[in-house]
Amino acid sequence: MKVKQISVFLENKSGRLADVTRTLADNNINIRALSIADTIDYGLLRLIVNEPDLAVKVLTDEGFTVAETEVLAIEVPDRPGGLAGIIEILSAKGLNIEYMYAFVGRSGEHAIVIFRVEPIDAGIEALKGGGARILTGEELHAL
Repeated sequence: MKVKQISVFLENKSGRLADVTRTLADNNINIRALSIADTIDYGLLRLIVNEPDLAVKVLTDEGFTVAETEVLAIEVPDRPGGLAGIIEILSAKGLNIEYMYAFVGRSGEHAIVIFRVEPIDAGIEALKGGGARILTGEELHAL
């Protein structure tokens, strides 16, 4: 149920994002979802990829600072209120969402929302109890 997310710390300078994406492409690693947050000094690139262990290795070998985090990938109905229902499940249990980002799958019927929730096991329990569909890493990578 938990999905590996890779976080890459990037200096805020031209070409660093291109270097990451080229490194992944050259190693046949497919990006499934991403999010970028920035500050004045650095950016934080969060990635879901089809080969997370290989991605960590090749990016580290290229000199990038990389960290792994466990996140949840939730299938959300792609309609008004779909996301609100998922957030209400977590809120009702008093769980904090540290961050989230989303993408729409190929079917267009559902969006996939990546959640970082603490504690993650309590998030899984709450979402399952609320009827949410949590994707495995294999399901997410196959989209």
